[in-house]
Amino acid sequence: MTIRLRVQPRARRTALERTPEGALKAAVTAAPEDGKANDAVVALLAKAWRLPKSTFEIVRGGTAREKTLMVAGDTAMLADRFAEWMLKNG
Repeated sequence: MTIRLRVQPRARRTALERTPEGALKAAVTAAPEDGKANDAVVALLAKAWRLPKSTFEIVRGGTAREKTLMVAGDTAMLADRFAEWMLKNG
């Protein structure tokens, strides 16, 4: 499963939210240097969707704000976790 999201490094707080257009936005307090912001994004997604960090891989946008991540695992289970999060976080 692939996920596209926009990342805001050096944010005041860490949060995963939907934009009014329905896209995902990850705000992390980490700086975008030495992969710290990418690591923070993976940790945020893993916590939000209750998945191991090792299931996430950044496949596009490693140094950009717009990122594409590959999430390894059973597609049906991943879709359920994602849908559950979307329902809770509107």
